[in-house]
Amino acid sequence: MNKSDFYFELPEELIAQTPLQKRDDSRLLHLDKQTGEISHKHFYELKSYLRQGDCLVLNDSRVLPARLIGCRPSGGSIELVLLRDLGEGKWECLSRPGRKTRPGQEIIFGDGELTATVESVVEGGNRIVKFCYEGVFLEVLERLGKMPLPPYIKEELRDSERYQTVYSREPGSAAAPTAGLHFTNELLDDIREMGVKVCFVTLHVGLGTFRPVKADNIEDHEMHSEFCQVPEDTARVITETKRSGGRVICVGTTSCRTVESFANPDGSMDPSSGWTNIFIYPGYKFKCLDALVTNFHLPESTLIMLVSALAGRENVLNAYNIAVENGYRFFSFGDAMFIE
Repeated sequence: MNKSDFYFELPEELIAQTPLQKRDDSRLLHLDKQTGEISHKHFYELKSYLRQGDCLVLNDSRVLPARLIGCRPSGGSIELVLLRDLGEGKWECLSRPGRKTRPGQEIIFGDGELTATVESVVEGGNRIVKFCYEGVFLEVLERLGKMPLPPYIKEELRDSERYQTVYSREPGSAAAPTAGLHFTNELLDDIREMGVKVCFVTLHVGLGTFRPVKADNIEDHEMHSEFCQVPEDTARVITETKRSGGRVICVGTTSCRTVESFANPDGSMDPSSGWTNIFIYPGYKFKCLDALVTNFHLPESTLIMLVSALAGRENVLNAYNIAVENGYRFFSFGDAMFIE
């Protein structure tokens, strides 16, 4: 298949720039993956599609305030975005402007509370940077860092917690698992009271999530790798759900990719952790996932390809076109879909 098979027209004004005042007031487009039938709800009505014995799988990764703005000792600002922790104070980073971040360059952040030295340039132009600081790095980062919002969001975020899910707890992502942004604690409590089990996986989202597909033939695209894990309790709940005839419902493409990376052929799970670069596109046979909560994704992206693998390309593109016609909000702070 070609990437152009996943193109749709999206007016720029439908790209959500800010979150809604109340998380679960967002709209919810329901798509029947078998018939292509569509209905329109609000996210707080997700409960009407869930039933006792289902299992909801959430990604509990927490976004790092991974955008650091510093300066060279001689002056001139430099921006780093942390991508991957390499250990011993070293990180792989994006840097701007790249021409100012050559190996050996020192960068100062804040009042010198944090400094960094560029050690090398790696494939793709990213930098390996060694940080120097006192205390706990994540605490320093909380004080000096900013949220690394996606490039299509131009507005400043007033409350950084709105780019975190209410259940985020494992720091490590460079971008939010955005399908989970719609949940409130009250909605999750209501879902649990229905007899729906709620469990967690962790996938630390990398900025490769926003990397465009450049190959015309999508099978030639090479996916980025991200670290993920399935804890013992979650593996047990998913396995019990599959064996009892319940549905495994993943919240977001990150939860989907985690579960499908480690699922056994019969859909059962074992506790697992490691790196995944799984690429899910039409023709893929899902082992574990039965239904998906997801946001509306970029044209020609790997994410719309994943959704198309679940519901069929024609059904998905039709749903997206209807969403555009009905003024749905797109991308990170936008509205949601429930595909079952």
